Amino acid sequence: MTPQSYDIIILGSGAAGLAAAVTAASHGAKVLVLETAPVLGGTTAWSGGWIWAPGTSLAHAAGIDTAHDGPRRYLQHVLGNHFNPERVDAFLHAAPKMVDFFHHHTAVKFDLGAGIPDTYSHVPGAGMGGRSVIARPYDGRKLKRDISLLRLPLRETTFHGMTIQAGTDLRSFMTMTRNARSFLHVTGRVLRHARDLALHGRGMDLRNGAALAARLMRSALDLGVEWRVNTTVTALLRRKSAVDGVQLACGQIITARKGVILATGGYDHDTARRAQTFPRNDSHDSLSVPSAQGGGAALATALGAQFDQSTAAPAALCPVSQVPYPNGAHGLFPHIIDRGKPGVIGVLANGRRFCNEGLGYHDYVTALLDATPPDQPAQSWLVCDHRFLRRYGLGIVRPAPVPWAQWQKRGYLNTADTVQGLARACGIDAAALARTIAHWNTHAERGHDPEFGRGATPYMRLQGDPDHGPNPCVAPIAKPPFHAVRVTPGSFGTFAGLACDGAARVLDIAGAPIAGLYCAGADAASPFGGFYPAGGINLGPAMTFGFVAGHHATKGERP
Repeated sequence: MTPQSYDIIILGSGAAGLAAAVTAASHGAKVLVLETAPVLGGTTAWSGGWIWAPGTSLAHAAGIDTAHDGPRRYLQHVLGNHFNPERVDAFLHAAPKMVDFFHHHTAVKFDLGAGIPDTYSHVPGAGMGGRSVIARPYDGRKLKRDISLLRLPLRETTFHGMTIQAGTDLRSFMTMTRNARSFLHVTGRVLRHARDLALHGRGMDLRNGAALAARLMRSALDLGVEWRVNTTVTALLRRKSAVDGVQLACGQIITARKGVILATGGYDHDTARRAQTFPRNDSHDSLSVPSAQGGGAALATALGAQFDQSTAAPAALCPVSQVPYPNGAHGLFPHIIDRGKPGVIGVLANGRRFCNEGLGYHDYVTALLDATPPDQPAQSWLVCDHRFLRRYGLGIVRPAPVPWAQWQKRGYLNTADTVQGLARACGIDAAALARTIAHWNTHAERGHDPEFGRGATPYMRLQGDPDHGPNPCVAPIAKPPFHAVRVTPGSFGTFAGLACDGAARVLDIAGAPIAGLYCAGADAASPFGGFYPAGGINLGPAMTFGFVAGHHATKGERP
């Protein structure tokens, strides 16, 4: 069999892989993307789609300071001893160029998150907005027949397959029963979605990560990028001094004149490697796609690549709840937006709060792990009253007017007329939970949280309800019945990964670049050292170092 030949071969089709493909192809390279799954988009297509990229021209046009010293100082403060100057500086230098390239020269168009502050918005260098971008909504029909290759959205985070975007879109859904304009917006979206389901079998008004993946696919098609799905690579080839091809499971060899880029999505479902790196691995659930099996790391380490597991956390952590379905299947719901709303608290089995629920989802899980003795399961409960449930929802339980009783019947939602009865239903110390809620309510009437300071920073207030005062993050838990959902550790993607330099080249165990081998996305160790300084810090580096890898592999220099 005569080997096929390309300039660049990319393994993986999430944001990192497709960004690398589009970048390389824009420089005239012949590019092939290989994907083990039957669809494209990776975990990106399931994500919220936000990209942390400080210093963009979009921010500058909005009058926001775009100097690098602010985000650099912020990262130094947050990362501490895990601050890697080379990779952080490479990211801060390339991220604005990445956004400009895609926004002005491809089908990827961005909107600015002008009002989204960094997670630790109270520390030096933190941004109060403008450091994040998100792909604009996209009409899936523009992909034509290739729409069938785009991964369907995650069931748990959509409304019957309809993606809802954070910001005005989500707020309309949350306020549709109280605002005529919101009601009209939601009605229009639902009717269009019903039409798309009838005509196309899926939603076509793509938003969040699905919009980003679709726009990247369209851009790749426009530049002649080729892809193959259901394709497994069993080995990287280095027949001379550089990696110059791959071998497929079928035995076929495909050569790469300018290099191979790894972007297979991390090792969330690699049981052996997870056991070596994840704390409380037995109680951890991943929100990554099933194909995130650590393929990139396995292929690279077989050539002597260095695997960096020195990150402060092995993954981008997120609290999740197990969602039971009538057919016996289970899904996972990521608790991103509900924890910061006024009138909910997180408690342990001892009935006590253990963290500021309104901080980042990564912080919630690290606090949960720190607070749970090693001989006990890492679990908590989000507790609220009926007013909260119908106004904001809880987990997969949607707010009014969507019915909620089915989730109680399935055992997902615990409900009782009294706080003590709710505690007994959950296995929580009843007397302690009653004391915790009584203490919470005493101060919540005035909008205070003396124990953890909910609502004290711009980031926390953004997670709250702007229509609720005096504190958008704090309200009493007083209106029966009372509800609770069990929440355990989960993650969006791995932080530990292959060691890389600022040009996205994979490093060997001696710290030298492996010629012809690049890496981006969750396959690479996070440039932020295992911390979660802002929303979009998975996709931000994925897009940026995919862009860097595609440029360096074709041009021999950083962008």
